[in-house]
Amino acid sequence: MADRVTATPEALSLLDRLSAKHGPLLLHLSGGCCDGSAPLCLPLGEFRMGGRDLCIGRVGGAPFCMADDTFEWWRNSQVILDVIQARGGGFSLEAPDGVRFTAKARLFTDGELTDLPDPTPATAMQEMP
Repeated sequence: MADRVTATPEALSLLDRLSAKHGPLLLHLSGGCCDGSAPLCLPLGEFRMGGRDLCIGRVGGAPFCMADDTFEWWRNSQVILDVIQARGGGFSLEAPDGVRFTAKARLFTDGELTDLPDPTPATAMQEMP
């Protein structure tokens, strides 16, 4: 079974460094900024989830969430978390390091689409293994 979200080794390394410094993390992909490709990385519990937010999986131990309407755009794609050298304008934890997370996509195959897990409502995020 394919995962809805995965990460490059560089992104996983950065998540490890950030979680060592800030504790458990949350990644949230907004549909309104940077064409929806710049996930925010924040300390877990410091981002207020809305009733329409969904968690599509975990990457590097961190829940990866987005609003339900953003998920509709990504439904048929695997989200690949990566890191680029760039100054992001925002509150994401990686910004002071001169890098930012970015979300890339890979379309699922027809076979993968039939076997994908459903996203979890963000309100149930604490129960995700």
